[in-house]
Amino acid sequence: MRILAVNAGSSSLKLSVVDDDDRVEDEQESDGDADPIAALRDFAARVGDVDAVAHRLVHGGALIRHAVLVDDTVRDQLDAAVELAPLHVPPALALLDAARTSIDRPQIVCVDTAFHAGIPEFATTYAVPAHWRDWGVRRYGFHGLSYAWSSRRSAELLQRPAEELHVVITHIGSGVSACAVRDGRSVDTSMGFTPLEGAVMASRSGTVDPGALLWLQESHGLTVGAMTRLLEHGSGLFGLCGMSDIRDVEREAALGNQACVLALDVYVHVLVRVIGGLATSLERLDALVFTGGIGEHSALVRRRVCARLGILGLPDALLSADGDAIIAPANRGPAVVVVTAREDAQMAREARRVLAA
Repeated sequence: MRILAVNAGSSSLKLSVVDDDDRVEDEQESDGDADPIAALRDFAARVGDVDAVAHRLVHGGALIRHAVLVDDTVRDQLDAAVELAPLHVPPALALLDAARTSIDRPQIVCVDTAFHAGIPEFATTYAVPAHWRDWGVRRYGFHGLSYAWSSRRSAELLQRPAEELHVVITHIGSGVSACAVRDGRSVDTSMGFTPLEGAVMASRSGTVDPGALLWLQESHGLTVGAMTRLLEHGSGLFGLCGMSDIRDVEREAALGNQACVLALDVYVHVLVRVIGGLATSLERLDALVFTGGIGEHSALVRRRVCARLGILGLPDALLSADGDAIIAPANRGPAVVVVTAREDAQMAREARRVLAA
């Protein structure tokens, strides 16, 4: 069965055809300068017939809690997620609509929030008024497709059943989050109502005291629109040093650029605090798993994170990684594992399950 996986980010588009063995037959990636709908149509014409199209959707809202075949009713329900993830959901829905009209095959949405749907209520509930919670203010969690894949893949590398492992997985890319996975299931995660919460990211702030945001609105007259733009696009590494690519930040920090030194220190500090907090949702820590572009390729970030987490028994001397690997074996402490993000393979698996049902 050939599945066309459509992974629309906030500023990029990844297209791939995945077979039954999780192998990529063909793939294409484009940045924000390309026309995504034209790219999808051209790619679909080039790869030929497929059995289904799987679309990654960052947020399924309150109603879509698992991968689902798209009909008109489901499509209408997906609009509710637009305001919850305004960077990611609109481009994904535009591609879904284009695919429904131009590719005569089943269209399946695979939502990142699904992996976290079973998190205990006490871990999803904010301490806010009841009517806010009735409106849907709660923790949803994101990067779920990446976590679902990484949970299984790290178990294979460790040669242990995923259903017996207690791990913290951190997805470090343009967006950054972490997840506590117990027995193959998400039990806590760092992102919340939106993908803004938690760790420092490329251009997103991560967690900020809501009192500071209220003060900025009242004392400096920032509108909701201005706040949204700055928190989504003008914060994170970019807000700290004017650079959003971690490779540039690492290079400039090594050259003594003090803004980049501070940015890297803040980035690591907040991520360590997030990972350490999530570890308390587990009964033990069998492994720390790094995935995502930075998690896979930045040895510096991995080393600094693990060095700061010695309290959890993590080593501070790690092997380099080239693809999926155990970079520190579980001796007297947790293993450290690197897993290549394969959201496309996870989407294909979920699409096959939907079609089989």
